Amino acid sequence: MRRKEPAKCPASGRTEDYREAIVIGLAPGGIVRAWVMGSCLNPIEILRAQAETEPLGPYQGKMQGRYALPLEPAAKAYIEKHGIPYGSW
Repeated sequence: MRRKEPAKCPASGRTEDYREAIVIGLAPGGIVRAWVMGSCLNPIEILRAQAETEPLGPYQGKMQGRYALPLEPAAKAYIEKHGIPYGSW
């Protein structure tokens, strides 16, 4: 991220660019990926990991393991009927 790299930047005509951003992608199921990027450079993947669920929940046990407020009846019925399509995200 500290040195210029050869690049093709049609918009500005630059021939060199810096990698100036780290992008983190999170997906359902605990998949985490990270890339280092530049506006005119191809991204380089720097991390791929599988996260684990915290057994105490997001409030460290203060919410009795609940991760969200109770669902509205219509939302609960939909999820029970169709499920949540984690694999398609």
